[in-house]
Amino acid sequence: MPSKFFSPHTSEDKIFKEIVACELKSKNILATLLSNDLVPGVRSRAAYALGRIGAQAETDTVVPFLATALIEDVDTSVRLSAADALTVMKEKAKAATPNLVYVLLNDQEPQVRINAAMALGNMGREAKNAVPNLTKALLNEKDSAVQWHITYAFSSIGAEAKEAVPALTEVLLSNIKPEVRSRAIDALNSIGAEAKNAEPNLREVLINDVDSGVRRSSAYALSSIKANPRITLSTLSNALFKEEDPIVRMAIADAMVAVGVEFQKRKSNLSDVDLKQSIQELRKSLDSTRKDRVNSVSDQQISTIQVLITTLQEELDSRWVNQWTKYFSLTWLAHAAFWLALIVAYPKSPQVQAIFFWNPKMRKYLGLFYVSLLLAWVPWLRQKLFEPFRVSLLADAGLDRFKPDRYFPDSEVCLKGTEDRRALTAVCPNLQGQRILEGDSGLGKTMFLRYLLQQSQRIAVYLPATKCAEGVIEAIQKKLHGDEIKDTQFLQSLIYSGAMDICIDGLNEVNPDTRAKITQFVESHFKGNILMTTQPLEWTPPATAKTYVMQPLRPDQMAAYLLSRQPVLSQSYPVQGEAYAHACRTFLTQTLGDQTTLSAEELKIARSILSNPMELTLAAAMIAGGQHPDLFNLREQQYKLMAAEYQQTWNRPFPLKKFAHAIYQQWLEDEKALPADTFYNELLGMEDEKFRMVISRQWQDAKGDAQKEWYFRHDKIAEFFLVQTFLGDEPDAEAKLVDHMGDPRFRGVYFLLATLLPLDAAQRLREDLIQYAADTKDHTVSDTFVQLLRSR
Repeated sequence: MPSKFFSPHTSEDKIFKEIVACELKSKNILATLLSNDLVPGVRSRAAYALGRIGAQAETDTVVPFLATALIEDVDTSVRLSAADALTVMKEKAKAATPNLVYVLLNDQEPQVRINAAMALGNMGREAKNAVPNLTKALLNEKDSAVQWHITYAFSSIGAEAKEAVPALTEVLLSNIKPEVRSRAIDALNSIGAEAKNAEPNLREVLINDVDSGVRRSSAYALSSIKANPRITLSTLSNALFKEEDPIVRMAIADAMVAVGVEFQKRKSNLSDVDLKQSIQELRKSLDSTRKDRVNSVSDQQISTIQVLITTLQEELDSRWVNQWTKYFSLTWLAHAAFWLALIVAYPKSPQVQAIFFWNPKMRKYLGLFYVSLLLAWVPWLRQKLFEPFRVSLLADAGLDRFKPDRYFPDSEVCLKGTEDRRALTAVCPNLQGQRILEGDSGLGKTMFLRYLLQQSQRIAVYLPATKCAEGVIEAIQKKLHGDEIKDTQFLQSLIYSGAMDICIDGLNEVNPDTRAKITQFVESHFKGNILMTTQPLEWTPPATAKTYVMQPLRPDQMAAYLLSRQPVLSQSYPVQGEAYAHACRTFLTQTLGDQTTLSAEELKIARSILSNPMELTLAAAMIAGGQHPDLFNLREQQYKLMAAEYQQTWNRPFPLKKFAHAIYQQWLEDEKALPADTFYNELLGMEDEKFRMVISRQWQDAKGDAQKEWYFRHDKIAEFFLVQTFLGDEPDAEAKLVDHMGDPRFRGVYFLLATLLPLDAAQRLREDLIQYAADTKDHTVSDTFVQLLRSR
């Protein structure tokens, strides 16, 4: 219908100029034009003008006209202008919400739908009633530009659009347009905490989306939602490590700060676990930001993260202090009483020993960590801990057979590399520190160890080096009876703290690998108390230990030693008292003073033999028995005396060859207990007080039956029997000479062979040993063999 103000022939431009000139005064006229004018351009411009007027007016009286045109006008440009006019009016266009929603759902023109979504978005929270239809429109919409503006509307509405979260999440995961996904995330960001259900999807997008803008938006959205700050913080931290885009890294750092601040606000309500894990994640991200090579994370962000870590850590620390202060007294007293009761029951109860004190898990958790510390560093508790095992730890030392009055206390040593002789008991008054005693066989190294162990009130363990093939710790564990006592770390801490003194005897009797294990153990436990003995050999001793060399007895000490043996010799010997003392002085005078009988070399050897306490002990027994010691065949002389008595007792010769072969086989298997089932009578004769070639050990087995084992009193005695298998017409004697050159178990046998083999055979063996030493760099046997052979 023609307007009553303008004729149908008036140009559109002229009409529009007139409209603009009077738009502030003519809302009714514009509304009429919008409703009735036949020219689409006029209606469109009228809508445009009404929107500007409505935006500036105090009321929204133009909205009904625009809303009607939005739905009823058939011209797209008019609907576009009407929607645009409502967009300009923002929240004043609230009354047009139903019409805008209708257009959004039904209009065929994408741009009209876009303008309608924009109009709803510009209303902000006033469009909250449109959320259900906006959600429906978003799900049905195929045009990405329209989708973008719908999500923008949700962003404007904010938390009131929480019903749209599922739809926004669906768009987030399915839409191929990154700008739509990004806008959907912005909408979730605006919805905030009400969008908590979308948090898992946002975390996934942050890590995996290919578009940097989408990842950046998801970081900000996660910081706004804060549904699970701890998990969010972890996701952000992981994303920060993975992200390469500097702008996205900045966004992630901002998000971490925001989530951290939320943590700071909630810290009093958070669990200790959440606090700890959050601190870890913040520290992890802090390390990442410090390593950021592109400076995408600012110093302020780093500083804020540091402050957050400090705040959360202080909260965690304060909780621990408060709880400890509150429950410390009662808990500690009850716990201490419980463990004191266990300590009282400990020595007599294997169950308490295994379950509570030597079980690492029980001691760790039931002991609240401090029990292990006390056991390691409180001397009384350390003593108590090992008290049940004292006998087992010292079993190999044979202290039950050791008599302190048999020990000769005047032995002397020199610090290796010096010539300053000092009393051994003054240098090593106890088992404190780390020392090595080096000396030839028979000088009293093992006797000194027994003497110290007998005198000591501390917990100690005696280990033959041959039992340390698997390691020192393993050898000690075997002496701590019970399969449960295998807490290696705890045992090492006890040794390191000095809870146990360790004696390792006979390093020369083991192979280089075992010595290396012992050396490593000693150096690793440099604060432990460890005393080792060895015969002279080429090796690298522990750097943490001092080496003292046992000195042969001086002539005046030889006499004193022989006289000191009388109280410990058998009372059945015929030579006693002053007669024994006179016989000893006569023997020494004849042996060392009469140079007409012995050559200079023989005299030198005699003095060397008599300077050895082991040989002097044997000489003392022979003197007391009325015999004249043959210094160059003491061991054979001892054997012949024993064999003669055996012949007289049993009316048959001593089975030397058979016995020697049995000992050889046992030595190959590292079995030191002698074969009593086969040689019972022979061992009884050798154990006789007049000869004391073997000693016995008696005990009761688990069934209560009496058991007895025999052992050689000294390796020198064992070597006398072993060497018999290397001599004479033995079929494999030549092979043995070659097979055992590098075997420490047979070291002393080769020294005997230097004097017992025929000279030509001994010279051939010397050459073989020299070749072996040249090939292996092991001179422990060859050098001494050459010296002994030279004396012949």
